[in-house]
Amino acid sequence: MNRINQKLEEDKKLLSIYFTAGYPNINDTVSVIENLEKSGVDMIEIGLPFSDPLADGPTIQSSSTKALHNGMTSERLFEQLKDVRKTVSIPLIIMGYFNPMLQYGVEEFCKKCQEVGIDGLIIPDLPVDVYNDNYKSIFEKYGLINVFLITPQTSEERIRFIDSISKGFIYMVSSASVTGSQSGFGAIQTNYFERIAEMKLKNPQIVGFGISNNETFTQATKHAKGAIIGSAFVKHLTTNGVDNIEDFVNTIL
Repeated sequence: MNRINQKLEEDKKLLSIYFTAGYPNINDTVSVIENLEKSGVDMIEIGLPFSDPLADGPTIQSSSTKALHNGMTSERLFEQLKDVRKTVSIPLIIMGYFNPMLQYGVEEFCKKCQEVGIDGLIIPDLPVDVYNDNYKSIFEKYGLINVFLITPQTSEERIRFIDSISKGFIYMVSSASVTGSQSGFGAIQTNYFERIAEMKLKNPQIVGFGISNNETFTQATKHAKGAIIGSAFVKHLTTNGVDNIEDFVNTIL
């Protein structure tokens, strides 16, 4: 069974942390992953930096720019991760845009993911229809779960289609804004969380965007299986480097 599915079966609310590979320094990637697991994080999203990250707010955009300047590439990331499964057992997901994967070769990219122990991919700019028609068989050949995003504006029909072809969890974007651009959740988000919960989808939902502390983590997971924190953690890395990661995680859980 895929590690993501195993983790989703656990009787707890899950904390997933996003960070940008090669940030703050080019060789920090594995140290960040290892320290996050030791700190009690359930899943990790490894951001593959891209020059035009449409869904990302200024914090993650800035970390992407720095990582690219540091020399991070798809090939470099796979090289860094080649032994990661000797020390890390929790699910690892690569989050990135489709263009670098196309340039690398989609099948070759998926094959490399399998070789180093990646469990899934999140590709915000790969439309679900295009994935279903052209790439689903490749992802499944290499045992990769593709995670799709929904927003408050996604139609019920679209959500149910996404649910029908998903095999892990659905990434539930809390608002239509970019990452890191809000603090706390109001009535609009709460109603959205409740509405999706009432749809009784077969795949659990994990909420991302706008989660930065214990209060927002608790709000986000009231109706969902877990929550994803990105910008707040990247800010922590910017200030503290790879030290004191446990301190950050302790403020969430």
